[in-house]
Amino acid sequence: MRLKPSRRQLLGLLPDRLVLVRGPRTPGALYLTFDDGPHPEHTPRLLDLLARHGARASFFLVGQRVERHPALVERIVAEGHALGNHSYSHPMFHQLGLRQQLDEVERTDRLLSNFDHAGSYRFRPPRGSMSPALLLAFARRGRGIAYWSYDSLDYQSRSPGELAGLLARRPPADGDIVLMHDDSGCAAQILERMLPLWRAGGRHLLALPKVRA
Repeated sequence: MRLKPSRRQLLGLLPDRLVLVRGPRTPGALYLTFDDGPHPEHTPRLLDLLARHGARASFFLVGQRVERHPALVERIVAEGHALGNHSYSHPMFHQLGLRQQLDEVERTDRLLSNFDHAGSYRFRPPRGSMSPALLLAFARRGRGIAYWSYDSLDYQSRSPGELAGLLARRPPADGDIVLMHDDSGCAAQILERMLPLWRAGGRHLLALPKVRA
């Protein structure tokens, strides 16, 4: 459920301003992140759930879906959550040239800035696929990439109850960035079980720190 050790160790050698694998290790801190939204059915359910438990999260949004569902993005921002960039069309990044990859990122940056005016966003590559060329281009621009340190596995063909059981038996550590997805009901069903347990145990559900200008 955690990022593979070899990959985590390699990414962990890079500075957090370039590649963020874990958040600040404040006691009790846990960073929920949701990829692939916004979705007209699943995003409202997640937002309602987070609001009931006083939790904040980071939403890594796909540009095409931002265009289709702007009211959901407005709600994400209004309720205190953070926006992240998950490309414009969620393509197979390794099949694109560098210029095409950058176009996917830059187009989504422009869309997101219409909602919170931040201008700079953490980028999470689709499927975690990050080429050395794109990493170098980001380093030159001082651009941040967000990975994760704990995978909820909510994209697998397992029941939400089974996945919640795994989270309970192997809980995230302080500072873990938890990977979840906003394109099915699985994440919400897992969190309906886990958020009360986490809050009762003193966990703080936080959005990722803001990108420094």
